[in-house]
Amino acid sequence: MKRPVIFIHGLWIHSLSWQPWQDLFQQHGYETHAPGWPGDAATVEDTRAAPENLAGRGVAEITDAYAKVIADLPAEPILIGHSFGGLIVQKLLGLGLGAAAVAISPGPIKGIRTVPLSQLRSGLPVLSRPGNKKKAVSLTEKQFAYAFGNAVPAVESAQLYERWSIPGPGRPLFEASSANFSKDAPTAVDTTRANRGPLLLLAAGRDHTVPASVVRAASRLYAGSRATTQLRTYDDRGHSAPFDHGWRPLAEDTLSWLSRQGF
Repeated sequence: MKRPVIFIHGLWIHSLSWQPWQDLFQQHGYETHAPGWPGDAATVEDTRAAPENLAGRGVAEITDAYAKVIADLPAEPILIGHSFGGLIVQKLLGLGLGAAAVAISPGPIKGIRTVPLSQLRSGLPVLSRPGNKKKAVSLTEKQFAYAFGNAVPAVESAQLYERWSIPGPGRPLFEASSANFSKDAPTAVDTTRANRGPLLLLAAGRDHTVPASVVRAASRLYAGSRATTQLRTYDDRGHSAPFDHGWRPLAEDTLSWLSRQGF
């Protein structure tokens, strides 16, 4: 039986951006899936045309949707997520719903107190207006270039924006920003669980949206767990790393790590 792999996208990027990873993983014998968030349409264009379908979706609802996908699989999946998708794979792994997880520039889980200025600036298109918590918000090309495309040529950033950007619900950003002041924050993750699968955290040194310091802070939160948690940093990459021209080294490194873990 082929091992399933579920790819989970983050805010503002459509799940179709995972297709190169899916093709590569299928070549290595995995069964791959990249379901969108609740409210996503099958294409970028259709998702852009109906942003109201994404409005108000939060971390708990998104996590529950992927838990249902996992429940229908014939075997425990490997979970690979980017940005808020990286936060979600940590939540699922902490619930015992995955065999292993890779979180690429993962959104901040509860307990992280590091808030770099670039992260604040990346979130301003949403967080600057409280009403956005109940809305879906699209980035402008300029905002995308700062949040995602700062480590690639401007022409490529514009191409990535046109190809993959979609509206994103504002709620997850508000939930993450207030998590340390909330007893039942939906971004909380069980970082002490000992009997979970291995976790790899990938950080990007030039990432504005989830700076490497935030990923390092996440790694430290797992210090109390006996389960495998590893951290790797790509010094010259930005937040677009999983779907820009340099996606393949990350994907191949992920495959190698999974092989070392016995998957």
